[in-house]
Amino acid sequence: MSKVDLAQFHKAFHEESLDGLDAMEQALLALDEGATDPELINVVFRAAHSIKGGAATFGFTDVAAFTHVAENLMDEVRSGRRPMEKAVVELLLRSGDTVRDMLALSMAGQPAATPESQALLAELSAMVSGGTAAPVVAKAAAVAEEIEGWDIALRPFDYLLKTGNDPARMFRELATLGPLRVTCDASKLPALADMDASSSYLGWTLGLDAGAKRVAVEGVFDWVDGDCDLSIVPRIAAPAVVAAPAAVPAAPPRAVREVAASSEASSVRVGIEKIDTLINLVGELVITQSMLSQFQDGVDASQLEMLRQGLAQLSRHTRELQESVMSIRMLPISTVFNRFPRLVRDLAQKLDKKVVLDLRGETTELDKTVLEKIGDPLVHLVRNAIDHGLEVPAKRLAAGKGDTGTLRMEAFHRGGSIVVEVADDGAGLNRDAIVAKAVQRGIIASGDGMSDDAVAELIFEAGFSTAAATTDLSGRGVGMDVVRRNVMDLGGTVAIRSVHGSGTTFTITLPLTLAIIDGLTAAVGAETYIVPLVSIVESVQVKPDAVRSVAGGGELFRFRDHWLPIVRLYDVFGCDGQRRAIDEGIVIVVEGEGTRIGLFVDELIGQQQAVVKSLEANYRRVAGISGATILADGSVALIADVTGLVRMQSRRKAA
Repeated sequence: MSKVDLAQFHKAFHEESLDGLDAMEQALLALDEGATDPELINVVFRAAHSIKGGAATFGFTDVAAFTHVAENLMDEVRSGRRPMEKAVVELLLRSGDTVRDMLALSMAGQPAATPESQALLAELSAMVSGGTAAPVVAKAAAVAEEIEGWDIALRPFDYLLKTGNDPARMFRELATLGPLRVTCDASKLPALADMDASSSYLGWTLGLDAGAKRVAVEGVFDWVDGDCDLSIVPRIAAPAVVAAPAAVPAAPPRAVREVAASSEASSVRVGIEKIDTLINLVGELVITQSMLSQFQDGVDASQLEMLRQGLAQLSRHTRELQESVMSIRMLPISTVFNRFPRLVRDLAQKLDKKVVLDLRGETTELDKTVLEKIGDPLVHLVRNAIDHGLEVPAKRLAAGKGDTGTLRMEAFHRGGSIVVEVADDGAGLNRDAIVAKAVQRGIIASGDGMSDDAVAELIFEAGFSTAAATTDLSGRGVGMDVVRRNVMDLGGTVAIRSVHGSGTTFTITLPLTLAIIDGLTAAVGAETYIVPLVSIVESVQVKPDAVRSVAGGGELFRFRDHWLPIVRLYDVFGCDGQRRAIDEGIVIVVEGEGTRIGLFVDELIGQQQAVVKSLEANYRRVAGISGATILADGSVALIADVTGLVRMQSRRKAA
């Protein structure tokens, strides 16, 4: 009998283990809030038991050994020998995080056991032995007193700046812990002409000459977890007296979570009812194809009506098949929302605030690609709301509110889009502080006459912050420009509504899918372009007397009391436009990144749905173009990248 290769099941085990850890975390958070349902305890026990069994089966002995001790701890709780107190919940939450890292290391073919996982294993073992984790923590603390400094190596991934994180800010915060030496590695810096201002090319080696606690050092880098390669190694002044696993801890590789994320992104679970629907539709298509095949040798007049019915049936089945296939990529937003209870709990504890998270609309579905990319913007909004929106209990009571703040995250459908709201009942935006900061930075000359909405929009300026001191969590407005840019890259919009003293609401509007868009088809000479409907404000025919020329060859036209730049698409894309006079063509007013421009085209053809094909994957990247599609006549139409065109116009204006 041939030996079964268990490696083929590793991926399934990894995904099932992550699902179990998610269920375990949700149950622990419910228990932490005072829930007494015995089934929650069973959920945690079963998760540990299943992971232990699977890990042992597939040869992941370190993972099996770790989860075995966690399972023993939960067995004590389940049998009533130990109460489910906060110390147990906290230790098991940390254990879940460690198991995630160990699984990711195992899947990457690396040793799963690290000094830190062994230290946590010792804490678990100490608690199971009849005590608490305190003795192990005390030993680790005693050893930590022997640390004289820290050696840190940081190499950001190229997209780190796009997440709103700034290495310079982290260095400034690190310097508050003690004397800091910084050495920059510019070996990967490209030539100036090849540089992308939003990409990260530098690496750093840092030496912190202070015996700071590990939690303080690691806390500086909390928000770049998974976005960089990071090594944090202590410098020991003298050999440790107590042989504790935490004596010489080493930070787990920060790239581990990146590996786990890529594994999760490679598959999707589909309900059996969706598969059944797909199979039925394929069967209907086969029947329709069989009916139409009888006309391949010709059609006489008596068969025209049957042919028309067959074509109508084919069209209907094709549309239903498209909808069915697209529904397979649709996942509930709960897969993103579920990460926030833990995040809110940890941030609230760190900031000594009381926060209740109100999740609504978790069953709302959207495309898997959109789902994967919306997580980072939501994290920015949530941590800003908790850090700077919601007040500490004393201030809330003084303002006549309850001592517990509410953070609401809600998702719902509106037309052909999905709307996600992040709202808090905190202090709201401080208009005076925002205006003062904007005037100081030269963004505006004065706030006189500006509406509250216009003032609120100022926080989306790059790097804008009214905070007196930047914290390791956020600064109100810091990263908001990144939030807007990332959402707009998905074809969405971000709006803000704030009432001073009552709270702030951010509203993100996104397309349901990136695979199919609704667009307006326009002709420019012999070429056809599609402009996404979500970006279109209006299409107008401009009279020559409404146009003004500006220095450098630019043109402006008057639109509702504003002067907007005209972008002639035949100039941008180098094609031959048939109509050059402004009153002979059409100007499509579009908006991207909060800026409006007018796209000049020969004529409008109509509105249609377009199946987006990657131009970069099949040809190369073209500035101002986001993709391509095939038209009904078989010709190719290019899809305009409105955000890219706005940026091109801004660079031209700056030049």
